[in-house]
Amino acid sequence: MIDKRSFESLGHADHGWLNARHHFSFADYHDPARTSWGSLRVWNDDEIAANSGFPPHPHQNMEIITYVRSGAITHQDSMGNKGRTEAGDVQVMSAGSGVRHAEYNLEPETTRIFQIWILPREQGGQPSWGAKPFPKGDRSGRFVTLASGFEGDDEALPIRANARVLGATLKAGESVTHTVGDGRHAYLVPAIGSVEIDNERIDARDGAALSGGQTVTIKALEDAEIVLVDSE
Repeated sequence: MIDKRSFESLGHADHGWLNARHHFSFADYHDPARTSWGSLRVWNDDEIAANSGFPPHPHQNMEIITYVRSGAITHQDSMGNKGRTEAGDVQVMSAGSGVRHAEYNLEPETTRIFQIWILPREQGGQPSWGAKPFPKGDRSGRFVTLASGFEGDDEALPIRANARVLGATLKAGESVTHTVGDGRHAYLVPAIGSVEIDNERIDARDGAALSGGQTVTIKALEDAEIVLVDSE
């Protein structure tokens, strides 16, 4: 019911300016046992060197969520959007029928991000982009919805998938629960700190794939910041 994926077991690519770990098959890393988890297709743990980044490149038919762990990322795209997203904040891009974008670290320090790709419920459509601050204090001891494709999640950034991206910050000893519905898939990664899920220790940057039809208790073994995707 819980499949732990240690940080050391993840795919790895070091390009100098980019040091990336891949929770799922991506680019030159292919593991047939780790191609997706439900509609969650990509979870990359990227370290981007100062004054470098991804030059303009295309995407289509994908929901792309960027969670900034430290530093900041500067976005620009073919729709004319520009923005800088800082640590703890989130940006989303619905690639729709097609878009080109660039992501740069214009800071004097390494920027660390989680980049998450989720398959949309429908293909095509007008691409869109948005970003929003999510103060870590507002997530203290509880999950806050950062991005969502469901009606009623009005405070979250919108995505076009039957999925939610959740974030929480926990003090050592604190716990939160999460129910994974029947037929759904959850994937959790601590950005910092270690947690325990039903007696399974999950350290910083490890992944935990949670099957549907269960409620899990996530206990912080030390101060922790966690990100969770719940998808089809």
